[in-house]
Amino acid sequence: MAAGQERRFQNARNSRMTNPLAGMYAALLTGLSDKGDFDPARQKAIDAYVLGQGLDGLYVGGSSGESGLLGVDELLAQQAVVAESAQGSAATLIAHVGVPNLRDSIRLAQNAQKLGYHGLSALPPHSYPFSDREIFAYYEALSAATDLPLIVYEVPVRTGRPFSLDLLGRILTLPGVGGIKFTSMDLFKFATLRRRFPEKTFFFGFDEVYLSGAVMGAHGGIGTTYNLLGRLYAALNEAVKQGSLERAQELQTISQRFVETLMETGVLPGMKAALRLRGVDCGPTRLPLAPLVDDCEARMSAILANPEIAAWVG
Repeated sequence: MAAGQERRFQNARNSRMTNPLAGMYAALLTGLSDKGDFDPARQKAIDAYVLGQGLDGLYVGGSSGESGLLGVDELLAQQAVVAESAQGSAATLIAHVGVPNLRDSIRLAQNAQKLGYHGLSALPPHSYPFSDREIFAYYEALSAATDLPLIVYEVPVRTGRPFSLDLLGRILTLPGVGGIKFTSMDLFKFATLRRRFPEKTFFFGFDEVYLSGAVMGAHGGIGTTYNLLGRLYAALNEAVKQGSLERAQELQTISQRFVETLMETGVLPGMKAALRLRGVDCGPTRLPLAPLVDDCEARMSAILANPEIAAWVG
């Protein structure tokens, strides 16, 4: 191995040692029956497919998993199924446990710890216009409920409000908080937090512009399209580590072409259609989620036939 390659390998290895949750994660889809119930068999099929994508881990029970439309008992069952699927693999498991009710969030967090998950993540409490004080108290209680590192989630498109820099800073100082999943285009805020909290783990959550977060110092990404294009995102992240900007831009452009089609069909219906076309039946999305177009499957079939996309599909 050449000296330069050795240094880059060592830097990547050191990043994982100092930030054990760092890496690229699929925001895992959820398997549902034809009637819309949680389906363990379909979940296992999704798990097996995604675990073969060459990613560092799985992010379980998040927005991509339709968690806002699932009951707590279903989320608990999903945690167990995914933990079983991941046995014997090197996958790191992060359980998203952010539901509006703190008691349910703690229940999900403690269950994940019992199942052997490596980390937690949580949306802030939502459904009501909670104050900064209430949001801080939520993360304070949740981060103290287990021994697992908690990844805070900044996602204004889901919560309807961005966190202030001050609030995020105070949350990141909590002893049990290990980092943040940042799904916002306020890259100045991202860079400021990254500079102020160098010991924390920073994930970037927009698949189609992951490169932007990576060059600003993200330790990894968590994304929906990673379920299908995990190899592409792993290669994109590696290109960043190697300092190959042209290659990283090329891979990001391929992902953007795929995301453009997803935006037409509806992200989760389109993703489930794409996996179904690859032989992985995820079932439908849970109502009221539905495709935005009548020809969802045909559009996904066409984009999957694109040679640039097809080369990366697992």
